[in-house]
Amino acid sequence: MLRTNRAAVLSLAAFLAASSSSALRVRAAPTAAFALVRPFAAAREVSPPPPTTAVSMSGSDEVDKAIAASAPSGDDDPPTIFDKIVSGDIPSTKVYEDDTVLAFRDVSPQAPTHVLVIPKARDGLTQLSKAREDQEGLLGHLLYVAQEVGKKECPNGFRLVINDGKDGAQSVYHLHIHVLGGRQMGWPPG
Repeated sequence: MLRTNRAAVLSLAAFLAASSSSALRVRAAPTAAFALVRPFAAAREVSPPPPTTAVSMSGSDEVDKAIAASAPSGDDDPPTIFDKIVSGDIPSTKVYEDDTVLAFRDVSPQAPTHVLVIPKARDGLTQLSKAREDQEGLLGHLLYVAQEVGKKECPNGFRLVINDGKDGAQSVYHLHIHVLGGRQMGWPPG
């Protein structure tokens, strides 16, 4: 038997009421969505959500930065902050470095441990979705380094995050992996 809960109903309601605006207004949709899942809620009585709920699409400075960054196309673009960290123009607290990869602490940590793992050379790898077949080895190496950093820094577990594009909240167009840990992570993440 399929069960439902209030969070699932609200998520479905927000999804059904989604529009292209930056702030969604969910009015009649929660009740409509509730009616759609109501037959499956027999295992537990669930009350419909309140008639008006505001949902913000932004919610963080990082999302606002991602919207403003609007995807540069590649290596001809000006150097990113990560290029400047690799070159030494901007200082960083290095956690790991080899010939192709650099890992350093994020200056605006979102968890007790927040390390960024980047390729030293962008080589067109501004987003994960822009990866080429010949970069498969580098992508594997980035993930391997990220898990090594995660195991060392967060022995009780960690999360790896790759933001891709505006909707993925990518604010720096130089592929990077966030290693987050040092506390219990919540779910769902976004």
